[in-house]
Amino acid sequence: MSEILCQWLNQELRVSRTVSPKSFAKAFSNGYLIGEVLFKFELQSDFAEFSESRGSTAKLNNFSRLQPTLHLLGVQFDQNVAQSIITEKPGAATKLLYQLYIALQKKKKTGLTGLEIQTMQPQTNLRLQALKSEAFRERLKNLIPRQTDFNLMRVTCRFQEKCKQMKEDLARMHFEKFEKIQKLEEEQRHFNIEKQRLNRRRQNEIMAKIQAAIIQIPKPESNRTLKAIEAQKLIKKKKEAEDVANEIKKFEALIKKDLQAKESVSKTSLETTDQTTAELLNTYSDDDYIKKIQKRLEEDAFAREQREKRRRRLLMDQLIAHEAQEEAYREEQLIHRLMRQSQQERRIAVQLMHVRHEKEVLWQNRIFREKQFEERRLKDFQDALDREAALAKQAKIDFAEQTLREKEIHEKISVERAQERYEKHYGICSEILDQILDLCTKVADYRLLTNNLIPHKMMHDWKELFFSGNPIYEQTSLTHGQTESTDERAELKKRNLLDNNDYEEYKNMVGEWALPEDMVNSSPPSNNNILGHVLLRLIEKSVPSEDNSADTELPSFAVKGCILGKTLSGKTTVLKSLQNEFPIRVLSIDTLVHEAIQAFTNGEKDSKTSPTREYVKGDSIGETSKYQDTTMVPVSSVPGEATTPKEGVKMNESEQSRPSDSILSLSVRAQLGAKSELMLRRGKSIPDVLLVNILVNAIKEIPVDQSWVLDGFPITLNQAKLLEEALTGYKRKSLQLLKKKAQMPTLALGPTTSQEVSVLPSAFDFVILLDISDNSSLARINDITAKEISHEISHENVGRSGTSQDKSENRNLRDHIQHRIVGFLDNWPLLEEWFTEPKNILTKINAEIDEGLLCQKVKEFFATEAVNKKIKVEKKLEEKETEKKAAASLAESHTMTPPLSTEAEKDKELHLAKTSGKGKTQSVSPKGKAQGGKISVKKSPVGSPDVSPMPTAPQPVKPGSEEWVYVNEPIPEELPSFLVPYWELIEKSYINHIKTVLRHLRESQHNVLSYLYETRTSFQEFLRRPDHKQDFVSQWQADFNSVPEDLWEDEETKAELHQRVNDLRDRLWDICEARKEEAEQERLDIINESWLQDSIGITMNHFFSLMQAEVNRFQDTKRLLQDYYRAMESKIPLEDSKKFTRVPLVQLDGKEISENQLRIPLVPRISNSPENITIKPKSATLLKGRSDPPLEVLEANFEVDEKILLDTWQQASLAISHMVAAEVHQRLTEEEKEPPQLDSKEKSPQSGANKKAKKEKEPPKKKKTEKKGKGKSSPVAEVSPVTITPEEMAEMEKRNELKLRIKEEHLAALQTEEQATQFRLELIKSKAMSVLEDLVTKVIDVYRFMDKWLGKRYLNEMASIQKLTEVARYHIETATKIQNEIYLSQEDFYINGDIKVFPDPPAPTRPPPIEKEENGTLTIEQLDNLRDQFLDMAPKGIIGNKAFTDILLDLVTLNLGTNNFPSSWMHLTQPDLQEITSILTVNTEFVDWRKFLMVAAMPWPIPLEEELLETLQKFKALDEAQTGTITFEQYKQAGLWFSGDEDIKIPENPLEPLPFNRQEHLIEFFFRLFADCEKDPPQLDYTQMLLYFACHPDTLEGVYRALSVAVGTHIFRQIETPMLTAEKTSTCSVSPIEEFTEVEESSTKDERELKEEKDERDQKEEEIPENANTEKISMETLLKVFGGGNEVLDANRFASYLKSENIYAENLIKTFQDLGAKNLEPIEVNILLKHPYIQDLIANYVDYKFPDIKMILQRSEHAQGSDGERSPSRLTDEKK
Repeated sequence: MSEILCQWLNQELRVSRTVSPKSFAKAFSNGYLIGEVLFKFELQSDFAEFSESRGSTAKLNNFSRLQPTLHLLGVQFDQNVAQSIITEKPGAATKLLYQLYIALQKKKKTGLTGLEIQTMQPQTNLRLQALKSEAFRERLKNLIPRQTDFNLMRVTCRFQEKCKQMKEDLARMHFEKFEKIQKLEEEQRHFNIEKQRLNRRRQNEIMAKIQAAIIQIPKPESNRTLKAIEAQKLIKKKKEAEDVANEIKKFEALIKKDLQAKESVSKTSLETTDQTTAELLNTYSDDDYIKKIQKRLEEDAFAREQREKRRRRLLMDQLIAHEAQEEAYREEQLIHRLMRQSQQERRIAVQLMHVRHEKEVLWQNRIFREKQFEERRLKDFQDALDREAALAKQAKIDFAEQTLREKEIHEKISVERAQERYEKHYGICSEILDQILDLCTKVADYRLLTNNLIPHKMMHDWKELFFSGNPIYEQTSLTHGQTESTDERAELKKRNLLDNNDYEEYKNMVGEWALPEDMVNSSPPSNNNILGHVLLRLIEKSVPSEDNSADTELPSFAVKGCILGKTLSGKTTVLKSLQNEFPIRVLSIDTLVHEAIQAFTNGEKDSKTSPTREYVKGDSIGETSKYQDTTMVPVSSVPGEATTPKEGVKMNESEQSRPSDSILSLSVRAQLGAKSELMLRRGKSIPDVLLVNILVNAIKEIPVDQSWVLDGFPITLNQAKLLEEALTGYKRKSLQLLKKKAQMPTLALGPTTSQEVSVLPSAFDFVILLDISDNSSLARINDITAKEISHEISHENVGRSGTSQDKSENRNLRDHIQHRIVGFLDNWPLLEEWFTEPKNILTKINAEIDEGLLCQKVKEFFATEAVNKKIKVEKKLEEKETEKKAAASLAESHTMTPPLSTEAEKDKELHLAKTSGKGKTQSVSPKGKAQGGKISVKKSPVGSPDVSPMPTAPQPVKPGSEEWVYVNEPIPEELPSFLVPYWELIEKSYINHIKTVLRHLRESQHNVLSYLYETRTSFQEFLRRPDHKQDFVSQWQADFNSVPEDLWEDEETKAELHQRVNDLRDRLWDICEARKEEAEQERLDIINESWLQDSIGITMNHFFSLMQAEVNRFQDTKRLLQDYYRAMESKIPLEDSKKFTRVPLVQLDGKEISENQLRIPLVPRISNSPENITIKPKSATLLKGRSDPPLEVLEANFEVDEKILLDTWQQASLAISHMVAAEVHQRLTEEEKEPPQLDSKEKSPQSGANKKAKKEKEPPKKKKTEKKGKGKSSPVAEVSPVTITPEEMAEMEKRNELKLRIKEEHLAALQTEEQATQFRLELIKSKAMSVLEDLVTKVIDVYRFMDKWLGKRYLNEMASIQKLTEVARYHIETATKIQNEIYLSQEDFYINGDIKVFPDPPAPTRPPPIEKEENGTLTIEQLDNLRDQFLDMAPKGIIGNKAFTDILLDLVTLNLGTNNFPSSWMHLTQPDLQEITSILTVNTEFVDWRKFLMVAAMPWPIPLEEELLETLQKFKALDEAQTGTITFEQYKQAGLWFSGDEDIKIPENPLEPLPFNRQEHLIEFFFRLFADCEKDPPQLDYTQMLLYFACHPDTLEGVYRALSVAVGTHIFRQIETPMLTAEKTSTCSVSPIEEFTEVEESSTKDERELKEEKDERDQKEEEIPENANTEKISMETLLKVFGGGNEVLDANRFASYLKSENIYAENLIKTFQDLGAKNLEPIEVNILLKHPYIQDLIANYVDYKFPDIKMILQRSEHAQGSDGERSPSRLTDEKK
């Protein structure tokens, strides 16, 4: 069934994927092919939504879409079927496809579409089906696992397979290792067995030798006695003596025999010798013998003595042994006799003996076993050494690989970090470049706007934006939403930045607000210290200062610090060394966390305080910082899991179920340990807050005077901040400082502002960074790993449990070393900035040096820090003591009553204050006139006695100076709560007002520049507006050129033309005049559009707003000071009934507004008209040069505006002066109203202090005060008799002095504020004057430029008209037409050479090139005519010789204007033509007319053989099909051995034809000559054509050339034939040489060429290689060379030639058969050329001889020249 379904799917339906029975379940597992089947039956319309992916999402989508369709077809399909198909259950997909196949066949038979089937279903079924589909999708979604689960399962399977493979590899390695160990043990065992066998054998041999050496002594009989023994000894001695005697006898007998033998020998051998000599010899030999005998006897005696000794010794040993045996025997007998034991006792004794024996055996066995154990231990030790060596070697290999991997990981991480740094740097540089580009473009834009004169203020603003990183241009975005809000925020930020800069410049009077030249000499106002003191006191009263407990605490001498660095930089080692040298405490966060968890596990209780208090105390650490993520969680919230101890530690049930109160009873450290353990049990890291709490808790337990150092903590910026906050509370203090700084007044600074700025102390005294490179850290971890491996190998079986924890820590460190390094590198820049910004407490030490040197450096640094800390603490203690002493002395001085100054001194102080105040008031008044000028002339009688100088009085202290002691009397508590917000409102409104006005001024500057630029450009565009002068000029030119040529010289015509020119000129002048008037009117409209007046008015209002801000600030400040000092004097604040002073603004429009409708007074502007203007000599300041009435109006209006500005400034200044005078008058009035309780001594200083106020008042008020003062003298006299105690007198004097000081301070503050305000107003006035003057100057310059451009353009237009007139008059006088267009537009005039009003006369056409007859050469046209005639008569190329002669004769004789031959051919006679025919005849019957035309087309370059072969290769390369033919395009592409690219000189005369390129036309003619024109397109047999060109004057050379062309390579000549010479001679003999000298020269030249060719051929023949002519040639090729074209002839006409062809063919066939080619297969050329027939054929074949018809033509011309021309009738007769 699967095969049937596959055939149905693959062949009939042609699904997108080929389905096979094996892959059936997999192919349909995703449902895509099922959807494709339904789509092909037009049932699944949403098939485009199907996915071919095999993911769970794609499967769920596909089967959810299939379910409705399958249900519609009635196919059983539910989630179980879908799951079976998805899981590729065998048979599930086949079953479903079979059901689908049946259903689709039924549907196909019914012919219903899917839509029709669906519409046939009831509506309820459709809804139910939709619900079912949705439910099916949900159920299927639950059944199908997610794609992530699949991926996870796949990854799990892959890793399980990998784990399984690794386990198999590990098992195989273990098995191989076990086999190897077994093999080693087996070899060792065999070696030990062999060794034992050898030892046993050697031992057996030794034992055998020992046994052989032992003398067996028989046991003596029991009845032998000592005498028997002695007798036996004597017998032995006798026997031995006999034996010795027998041996001596035997020896003597032997000696005798020897002597006898010697004597016999000596007798026979020494008969001739002397007797004496013989006797001497015998004597000598006897002595020697005797000596030997004696020596032998001595040796024997010595031997006997030794033997005797040995025998005696042996006997003694035997005797001793015998005695021992006897002794034992006797003991045995004695025991036997004594004990008289029974049989039972004897058995027990035997058993005891056996036990003793067994004990000895066991002892021996134990000794042997111990020896075996020792050997086994030695063997195991050796094996362990070998194993350790192997493991060490493998560990080294693994360690090297691990090191390489770590280095690669480190390099990869380094590259990533470098890439991140590069991208960050690139982004920063890109932003900077964008900003630089924006700045450049902005500068370029404004250079265009301002004529390269950018205002300094604008450039300064752009630089500020650039340096602050803000965009210079307004940011616009294409998208909406958040980007728009972002752009708005950016623009608001830019505006605020510029506003702040402008305000700072205005406030500090720098930049744009620097003092002008007329104010440089006057010093700017100083800071109002009195006002600053008042504001600071109010602020301190409103915000009570917090208790600084830290300041009260005594500073500690303990040194606090931390040592940081990368992993393995040596922190712990250095701290251990430092701890040994100094009494410090080292705190490691890891150790502290471990101790905290251990404390919680052990249930550590708090013994000092209650748990709740301790918890609150510890929790305060986390509560101090608001930005912390978490605070200390109460221990009661920790679940029971956290309270359980670690694994392996058992606790009682009561401890496990510990209640919450017991948890709270734990110590703080235990509670923190509980939280830490809870986080660790949850698999999370301990948060920074908890770590800091643990560390701070440990620090609190350290004594105050003990130093401590942190080990590697903090490691992040968050930890550093948390620790700093926990130890010092820096954030709380910094917030307090920021809050206090925010509340500090900015407009008036206090006298002690600089002292309040202090740097917060740091939690550390020093921070040391042990700097080490990443490679060094990796090298150190590698060293630790190597040591661990070596230690592990050497101590593998010893102490494994003790070092397992260290190994796991080292392994964990090795695995995370890269991440730790990266984490440190990421966090260190922020930490470095944190430790260096407030106080540079960071010190870097190079940690890549020796350990001892590093420890020494750290020790020296710590010692230095300890000394510095001690010095700082001592200095701080000294400062505190000094402050305490100063405070005590100051308090003492304040408690004492200050001495009262004399009345004269007080009068002098008041007089100085009055004169200074008077001078300042006069200097501030406008135009050099003081406000109270009339009053200052009169002098009051009270002030007259004060003028006299008093040199003896000391200089008084000026209020607000450094020596002045401010009055700090108590004020009401509610006063600061009102005055502080009031001052904040003053500051805020003042600053916002100033910023707003300055922003408007800044924007108005941009608007002015833009308007002026637009005005200039628009006026220039207006001047360049199009005019209609060109239309008149074009019409005049057309009329001028239309004048007939015959009237050009007529005088009347010329006069008429001149008149037309004058009319044109006048008309053009009228146009220019009208345009000038329009431009002037446009300029006047621009001047009169009142933009300048509006801009000046708006600018003046901006500056008036600045004046208003200053006046408002002064009024508010005056009110604040008044309330403050009145409150200090315990007076009720006054209600200010006066309205605030309003600075009038300029009214911009002319509408009349009632005063009731105006909140701000307006000043009307009177603009002057040109009629009202009277020219003043003073107006030359702005207007220079000629007078211009509109500009004079502007000048007059500017003077009016200047007067308004000065009046407004004077009004504001007078208002401030009046306010000060009113305040002083108020003071005096209050003093006069006070009851007369004071003494005259108290009253006189007050009157002296008020002198300035009296001077400033009006004369009536002044007199009134004087009268009141005089009238008050009597009450004082009346009070004098009243008795006053000294205490009351002192109290009254003190109160009076206090009031006097309050008054002086109040008036001094008011005067200082008045001076500052007056100075600011004058600065605003000067700035406004300069801005307005600059604005008017710019506008006037623009208007002047407009006038200048207008006049210059008018002059240029008039000059262009004049040039046009001159050109027209010149052409009139010269009587020539104006062909090029005359262009006159605006101020440009020129003659356009690109446009002509009438065309040029046509140029003469060059005639085509014509070929001329030269030297009797046929032209290309004549050759084509001959070809056409021959082709009509003989299409195959072969014609009979008689027919050929007749054709030539007809063409020569009947040349009736046809021009078929050149003139030299016309003289040919019939014999000449017959001779030509005979030269071209083939086998005396036929002529090849193609060969004739080829020869007649001479001259053309005759090709060499190499050129022919090269041309053949070109043709073959283009003939891709190898058909042997090419088209004309291919023929032109390949070309021949010559080309038609001749250097043709083009004649200069255009009427002369171009020279004729004959060679190019010859190439085309050769194609037409040899191509087959019957085919379309014509085809050229290139081999046949090249065979024609192979012809040569040498017949033999021609044949070889043809063979080379046919074969395709060069054929070397084999046989030399002298036939050519004879033939040449015979041919030459035909011509009459003696008559024609030219023929002689040509023949001699040909002979010379032939001789040269022969020499070359001979040289070539000598150079023929051995393997030449090895190419093979076929029969067809050979027939083609030798008459190959004859097979195409007509059989009827050329039957005789066919016979000759058959003869060639038969002979060639015989030749091939003779050479061994039975089947006519190709034969090598060198073999073929050796055949006699071929040699004869080559020698006699003349078809490839180049015919020379030139001689016949030359001879005919010579004969015609001598005999005269023949008539045509004669030629006709000769023909007949």
